[in-house]
Amino acid sequence: MATDCLTQENVPNLFGSMVFNDDTMRTRLPKDTYRILKKSISQGTHLELDVANVVANAMKDWAVEKGATHFTHWFQPMTNITAEKHDSFISPSGNGKIIMEFSGKELVRGEPDASSFPSGGLRATFEARGYTVWDVTSYAFIKDGTLCIPTAFCSYGGEALDKKTPLLRSMEALDKQAIRILRLFGNTTAQRVITTVGPEQEYFLIDKEMYLKRPDLIYTGRTLFGARPPKGQELEDHYFGTLKPKVSAFMKDLDEELWKLGVYAKTKHNEVAPAQHELAPIFTTTNIATDHNQITMEIMKSVADRHGLACLLHEKPFAGINGSGKHNNWSISTDTGINLLEPGETPNENAQFLLFLVAVIKAVDKYQDLLRISAASAGNDHRLGANEAPPAIISMFLGEELTAILDAIESGTEYRGKEKCQVEIGVTTLPRFPKDTTDRNRTSPFAFTGNKFEFRMLGSAFSIAGPNIVLNTVVAEILREFADSLEKASDFKKDVAKLVKDTFHNHKRIVFNGNNYSDDWVTEAGKRGLSNLKNTVDALPAYISKNSIELFTQHNVLTEQEIHSRYEILREGYCKIINIEALTMVDMVKGEVVPACLEYQSELANLLIQKKTCGSYDNSLESHLLDKISKLSADLLKKLDVLEKAILESKEEHESLIAHASFYRDKVFTAISDLRLVVDELETLVARKYWPFPTYAELLYSVI
Repeated sequence: MATDCLTQENVPNLFGSMVFNDDTMRTRLPKDTYRILKKSISQGTHLELDVANVVANAMKDWAVEKGATHFTHWFQPMTNITAEKHDSFISPSGNGKIIMEFSGKELVRGEPDASSFPSGGLRATFEARGYTVWDVTSYAFIKDGTLCIPTAFCSYGGEALDKKTPLLRSMEALDKQAIRILRLFGNTTAQRVITTVGPEQEYFLIDKEMYLKRPDLIYTGRTLFGARPPKGQELEDHYFGTLKPKVSAFMKDLDEELWKLGVYAKTKHNEVAPAQHELAPIFTTTNIATDHNQITMEIMKSVADRHGLACLLHEKPFAGINGSGKHNNWSISTDTGINLLEPGETPNENAQFLLFLVAVIKAVDKYQDLLRISAASAGNDHRLGANEAPPAIISMFLGEELTAILDAIESGTEYRGKEKCQVEIGVTTLPRFPKDTTDRNRTSPFAFTGNKFEFRMLGSAFSIAGPNIVLNTVVAEILREFADSLEKASDFKKDVAKLVKDTFHNHKRIVFNGNNYSDDWVTEAGKRGLSNLKNTVDALPAYISKNSIELFTQHNVLTEQEIHSRYEILREGYCKIINIEALTMVDMVKGEVVPACLEYQSELANLLIQKKTCGSYDNSLESHLLDKISKLSADLLKKLDVLEKAILESKEEHESLIAHASFYRDKVFTAISDLRLVVDELETLVARKYWPFPTYAELLYSVI
């Protein structure tokens, strides 16, 4: 549990105390070994086995001192969660004794069984071997008495079976192209360009005992039925409200656990829906941010369990109540600390800012379908387009002032903002840009917020790796196009100005600063030619389109085979999730709802008989209820039969894989939704003593 009293002095000592971080490495490693390891981290150079042995021994000694007995290669298969296989440090020393050992070979590479992880056809089931390879850019840490070594995961043939490998590749791709641009602007100091991310994490907390009484929450992460509670989020009194004692204790414990693991947990508060909350970290390198977010989701669940709570990370655990997203705040910086998406102090710096800005604008417009599929899942389909989430239409928010500046550049007219001046990039002068003078557009899926973009479409259960792989790669591609053009420029300043002007002119359709929730925007987006891929099945083809394959293969982020594997994993996962939901609903209705309805009908019927026997004919209430529940029960059986038939039909052969996914969307999911309507109405009629599951009111207000 949480430390009794954290002070200004001991929080810094607590932070990173369970991480083999730079300070620990500097203290415990010989100077030469530390220098070689740092070079490997910063430049991606190979780490020789003799050096790895020294690092491994120091890491083992540190971990054992911290109470660790095992180590694991901690990796991120294509499941949105992490995986780990634990091995102890023990090694026989003769005479029935053991010593604690950990070799450089064990540190650098592992061989887990890869047969049961999703591969999308990259490997056959009988090809069980896989490899985990130490990611030296991410610090090792201790969790639950085990030394966790962040690793990439690949097949016997070298294909990426994880999310980390293509993420690292995408970061290298963007670094390569961004450096080309910086050199053209005369920057010879920066050696690397990195993307940084701060993922805001939303979640629900409910009572653990209530959770255990809902098989749908246990098996699917969401409630498959439930009538609206008398009070939901209508009064808007939960957002930023005072934390309840149990929630406050959970958050305090969570902060401390995350701080020990070096996670920059910064902000915590109540969200809009009852029982909904948010944690936001400080920005860090995308690779580290991805690792930290996976750790955060895992620790949230374990800490909640210690407090008698259940943490729900599904995108829409309760119908009619705000779902949970994950806001991916993304930016680009140099290793010298320059944010490339932040206006500068000179015309040259501002021209550079505008070039990177329009590169992102073009990337989002050109690859809008790919960004959409990066945020697609069966769970997120429930959330996108609802009042708390952006619609499925990709657009960008720049704010009125920045848009006006770009409009002025495009038209060659005078910009009349806070400072009246002529806007000509590098020709005369460029005004000092206003920094974050606009409100954050909560309805926009991709909003510029001063020095970063907030990609708001991600679902709460997502690994942020997938969307950031896409973001890094699409921006890298546009920067490549820009660099190819500008490296041939006869007049660099004029060519930059023309490139900014032409790019904004050709891609400004993606910029929309208004209300993305309005029906008018849907119509307007259609006129602009923007995609409206409303669900995962509609968005799936974008993953394996010609443009997508050319993009990823050109930048060595994914091979064509790896692209098709991820497409297949997403498609298959979509079908499996809906199938599990359907089977769970059938089981709950047959095993609990039907018996509850029969019991209550029996009570009403007996009451009518008793009244008639006693000569009382005032039976209108009982008759009315019995008649209504009887009709709904009959409808329940019809809808149940439709769902069961749809489940059976889903097992039959379909003309294509995408047709199979379409069947689950159109038939199975529709049958689930139709059956839910009947169950929800029955919940409002059947006496509470007979209803077998905790209601929405009980679930959402169970934590005090």
